[in-house]
Amino acid sequence: MSAPSSLVQLNNPTAASALQAYGSRTVNRLVPAEHVWSTTEAAAASATGVHAAAACSATADQTIDTSITNPPCARNITATTSGTSGDVKAVQVVITGTDIDGNEITESLPAFTVNTNETVTGSKAFKTVTSYLVPLMDGTGCSVSVGFGDKLGLPYKFARNPVLRSFLGTTLEGTAATVAVSSSALESNTVDLNSALNGTAVTVEMLVPGA
Repeated sequence: MSAPSSLVQLNNPTAASALQAYGSRTVNRLVPAEHVWSTTEAAAASATGVHAAAACSATADQTIDTSITNPPCARNITATTSGTSGDVKAVQVVITGTDIDGNEITESLPAFTVNTNETVTGSKAFKTVTSYLVPLMDGTGCSVSVGFGDKLGLPYKFARNPVLRSFLGTTLEGTAATVAVSSSALESNTVDLNSALNGTAVTVEMLVPGA
């Protein structure tokens, strides 16, 4: 996969070769790089950023595929209940969309707590949301909105944590970011800064496979 336009290799020619033989071993060389999310992409999390609250049904599951706004970049997805909490069932909202590379992905968000208004948080990074399914509830007095959280999608599949440092604006984060990795699912590679995103650009320095 080619590097995204916002992924910039740092000046380190000694790390430029991908493989080098040491006796009987072949060592994979990693290249320091930085990924930058713009002020628009690093917008604050929003409980209604994908779809405003819509009334639930007590008779059938609902698939919503209109009036959807995509996240500002590949971000994790949230669902929030409001209204009559006694109508909320322990059901899972199912999100359908695409990853950073445009491949279709789905995610069943954590189940709501019965009779409780709350926000549940997904773990996969969706670049787009094409539809979502809300199972039937115990009544029509509750509503569900869909938004996006603070997790930012990383542009590569990783087997282990590649992140060296993270910055909110020009300020180095004092607490290490929470990083999720997967060598098989691109959408499961995310970084979550200790600070809440607030529309300030984010920079993450990490190690990526050498070219």
